[in-house]
Amino acid sequence: MTDAIDDLLAKLDLPAKIRLISGANFFRFAGADGIGLAEMPVSDGPSGVRGEQWDERDPSVSLPSGTALAATWDRDLLTEIGALIAAEARRKDVYAVLGPTINLHRSPLGGRHFECFSEDPMLTAEIADAYVRAVQAHGVSACPKHYVANDSETERFTADVIADERTLRELYLYPFERSVQAGAWMIMAAYNSVNGVTMTENPLLDEPLKGEWGFDGVVVSDWTAVRSTVGAAKGNDLAMPGPWELWGAPLEEAVRQGEVPEAAIDEKVRRILRFATRVGALNGSPQPVPTFTDEASRRVVREAAAKAMTLVGNDGTLPLKNPASVALLGSAAAEPRFMGGGSATVIPTHTVSPVEGLSAALPIVHTAGVHLSDTMIPVPLDLVTDPETGTAGLSLRYLDGDTVLDTEHRTAGSLMLFGNPNAMRAKAIELRGRLRADAAGEWRIGFAGVGSLSLTLDGEQVLADTVLPEGADPVEMLLNPPQRFITRELAEGQEVEVLVRMVPGGGFPAMGITFAVGRPRRSADEEFAAAVELARTSEVAIVVVGTTEQIESEGFDRTSLALPGRQDELVAAVAAVNPRTVVVVNSGSPVEMPWRDDVAAVLLTWFPGQEFGTALADVLTGAAEPGGRLPTTWPKTMADVPVLDTKPAGDNALPYTEGIHVGYRAWLKSGVAPAYPFGHGLGYTSWELADLTVSGRTATVTVRNTGDRRGRQVVQAYLSRESSAVDRPVRWLSGFAVVEAEAGESVTATIELPERSFQHWTEQGWAIEPGSFTVHVGTSVTALPLTADIG
Repeated sequence: MTDAIDDLLAKLDLPAKIRLISGANFFRFAGADGIGLAEMPVSDGPSGVRGEQWDERDPSVSLPSGTALAATWDRDLLTEIGALIAAEARRKDVYAVLGPTINLHRSPLGGRHFECFSEDPMLTAEIADAYVRAVQAHGVSACPKHYVANDSETERFTADVIADERTLRELYLYPFERSVQAGAWMIMAAYNSVNGVTMTENPLLDEPLKGEWGFDGVVVSDWTAVRSTVGAAKGNDLAMPGPWELWGAPLEEAVRQGEVPEAAIDEKVRRILRFATRVGALNGSPQPVPTFTDEASRRVVREAAAKAMTLVGNDGTLPLKNPASVALLGSAAAEPRFMGGGSATVIPTHTVSPVEGLSAALPIVHTAGVHLSDTMIPVPLDLVTDPETGTAGLSLRYLDGDTVLDTEHRTAGSLMLFGNPNAMRAKAIELRGRLRADAAGEWRIGFAGVGSLSLTLDGEQVLADTVLPEGADPVEMLLNPPQRFITRELAEGQEVEVLVRMVPGGGFPAMGITFAVGRPRRSADEEFAAAVELARTSEVAIVVVGTTEQIESEGFDRTSLALPGRQDELVAAVAAVNPRTVVVVNSGSPVEMPWRDDVAAVLLTWFPGQEFGTALADVLTGAAEPGGRLPTTWPKTMADVPVLDTKPAGDNALPYTEGIHVGYRAWLKSGVAPAYPFGHGLGYTSWELADLTVSGRTATVTVRNTGDRRGRQVVQAYLSRESSAVDRPVRWLSGFAVVEAEAGESVTATIELPERSFQHWTEQGWAIEPGSFTVHVGTSVTALPLTADIG
């Protein structure tokens, strides 16, 4: 391959080479016709493959979030998930999927906690390894991100993580090291700095990434993370999005002036050409990928979601056995979170809410109980008609003065337009539809976007406002723009002609536009009382609680672990009138649960993807096992959390003063008991572990299913070292194995204990302290009945 790449490189002059190391547009790598190199579209992809644009007319499969996938502890599952991701990428003409996100859960306040796998470097590395291998087996590139220590969102463009080399090597770099060993073809450099140097210029790109580890792929910048012309030319290979103004002509001039060696540019182009060869962009023949029918995609997501759901408490109420009546409560029951916000967002073909899924399996009656948010929702498709076509949907017009550039029929009330060629050219955008009220009462009708916006109802302008960006992060501006609305009394069946007009502003092209509504609803107290009464008169109460897009998303960190609104109050009130209260927690990361000991069962669903409702029905009825085990510690209260801070100091510094003691390591060191420990999770059967033996670095355990039904267990092995001369965690994860067994059956769990788990980093490199370690085997970091010495 090297000779062929050098032959192609020789055909490129300096301007052509520099064009290749900056993107062609927002989500596309540049090509070169003269050497047969195609342009290469890429896509965000932590929880599905969106494609180059956010467009509901080209929907995507919505997968479980990163925390959900890690909660399965299942490497084999990633084989099928990876095949589905590759199939989705090829369907959308995408060469690289920008994921997985393999930063660590350093603090539960991290805004993208849901998108990352775990607080533990070993578990993160194992899932990342499986993900990379599975996707790239089909000729589509994975792109592990964000290298490195991008573990929180506050001031993420300027935060400077201060961490010693041992902490970096043993924790934050390790998942990337394993991704390189898995053969990753691309790594994304983060926004933040580490030890004073922004990551697109950081020496960590050279060592250990490209040197010691031998990474021969492409280092791509996070979008807009290239901050200089000369500095970023050291280790970063590709500046995105493009064409990037700091490279291009300024970089060409820097090369001609001798500030950047042309050999450095050549090496970047070699990496890009090698990448293009791997994904089939040079020879024009990408590798065939598996095909998935819609039914097959739904099955994969449904099974993965169920396998991720984590039962952390159960008094025997679950699984439900033919209850006569079920009160399904909570705002998230009808309007759940299928995915997290930010680059993990996709637009699925369909979604199944808990109300929809459980209605097919149980005799439910639903009311929300709480109004979780005053935020309006994008107008539902079944309530709006496109005046141009007379069909369900909206008419979108792009205008340049009085000239109509284009008109589109759209089938979503909230449209993401960044990167859309028409939106880039338009001076104004209009979204029109005929709204039909499906209930009588006071409706809120309005818009969301950035720029000068107006709302016209039945030909009369009723609202106008200039909405400017409220923060420095364009992602937050895109995903959570401010809303404005008016109220209007409507009779059931009444129709209103609605026009939302936007002139882009704030120095940005048209990023997005939303036609939003708020349906009539009971007062908060009436709704709450109705839910409690429904629970009192039902055999079982299921309360679905969760977070909102304003709490968990890319672009900002959390400020609290409390559930928003009156959700805690609702659970407590329902539990007081119904002892068979099951709480379903729909969040991507930990929340406080002050009622956890007062309810019959607690099930964590994470952000489970498009098949939420069907998977939930499978688990609650016992058709499927709740297979999840915690990939991160859940605290009793935020005040207990030993590592919490995500906010840089005045000099932008964010010191990782805790060193290697994060997650359960920090909890063990503090001596404070969490609500639920790392690795914890219950199924619908019982288990007995016995006969631990260790041979070399392999541990085997006899695992017996002592219950009355088939089950799944995750057997975990931790190491400890008494009287160590090295600062160590009390215990740390070394390996794990997933087993399944029929009722009464015994199986053998075989756990490989990698050499790295015995090593610690020193100034001279990796070392193993002489003497023996203790291996602890069990079902969580605190439930470890078996021990053995290992030398």
